[in-house]
Amino acid sequence: MSESVLDAVVILLVGSVIAVAVFRHLGFPSILAYLLVGLITGPHGLVWIPHTEETHFLAEFGVVFLLFSIGLEFSIARLAAMKREVLGLGGAQVVVTTLLAGSIAWLLGLRFEAAFVIGGVLAMSSTAIVVKQLKDQQELGLPHGRLSIAILLFQDIAVVPFLIVIPVMAESPDASLVWELVWALSKGLSVIALMLTVGWWLLRPLFGIIVTLKSSELFTLTALLFAMASAWLSHYVGLSFAMGAFLAGMILGETEFRQQIEADIRPFRDVLLGLFFVTIGMMLDIHLLPVTVHWVLVLVVAIIVIKMAVIAGLSLLFGSPVGVGIRTGVVLAQGGEFGLALLMVAFADGLLEKDIVQIVLAAVIITMALTPILISHSGGHAKAP
Repeated sequence: MSESVLDAVVILLVGSVIAVAVFRHLGFPSILAYLLVGLITGPHGLVWIPHTEETHFLAEFGVVFLLFSIGLEFSIARLAAMKREVLGLGGAQVVVTTLLAGSIAWLLGLRFEAAFVIGGVLAMSSTAIVVKQLKDQQELGLPHGRLSIAILLFQDIAVVPFLIVIPVMAESPDASLVWELVWALSKGLSVIALMLTVGWWLLRPLFGIIVTLKSSELFTLTALLFAMASAWLSHYVGLSFAMGAFLAGMILGETEFRQQIEADIRPFRDVLLGLFFVTIGMMLDIHLLPVTVHWVLVLVVAIIVIKMAVIAGLSLLFGSPVGVGIRTGVVLAQGGEFGLALLMVAFADGLLEKDIVQIVLAAVIITMALTPILISHSGGHAKAP
């Protein structure tokens, strides 16, 4: 069979259409369908599609559009209104989970850099699956739903510093690490300042002019240009494509054109993000499962138990009722798409070995698959305070 990119895209589209249709009919998230397609068609399944640089490049675009769309939904005003829950509870959850999971990984023999990445990966939960499930159950507005969204919002923000730190840790594993981190963060802040300045003085009037021309094609092209140019600028200064895309989305999200931009880029985001999850599925080597299954199952239990305990405990410390804290812990007791993205970045940069990646990848996917069941059976409807 030809290994051209066109062949791969056709196979992936056919498999994705069938798998998504079946999973949606059964009530399961589309993300799991894409993961299954990658598992079946990839180099560790039927070997229809090799995991080449071309497919990896397409997947990177999926991460870029995911961060761009998250940035569009991120509102500084919304953050200010929920600062105690987002910055306080959400920040505490990410820090505590990262330190706890990272410390356990370090005690099990991983290098500091690898343990830190594992901690960050496991601190993330699935925004896509959780929001969909809570929306389907009409629980987004309930206390545990609001707390879950606040924590997820901080996790989305926390991805940005992780994306800055991981490449630096890969390039500077010696005593100069602290200096390199400070330099990278300084560059990141400089890029943020530059983009905010450009966004404030240029983007709003530019899009205002484009709207008067009544060309939806030009509007979409301009939005895509800004997203890709921001990703390129971020990468050019030594940071990640994804961070630049997030900043672009955040800047455009503060304009009155946010909803139109979000609607215009949704088709690109959904297709490319699907390819990202397909490539994640392609990375999962099922032939190693018989050897590592005990570690995978232990990690699955650890993720669910530790995240439930940490989130429920912190929710109580921040004044939430016991029932709300427990339900919030159950809702977020899984790995997520951002964790998978961080895992892929760390593996590509050489911070993690293949065996470790396989164990974490399998465990995160299993917890994501269990999430709809856990949320739907987490104890009836929460009562509003």
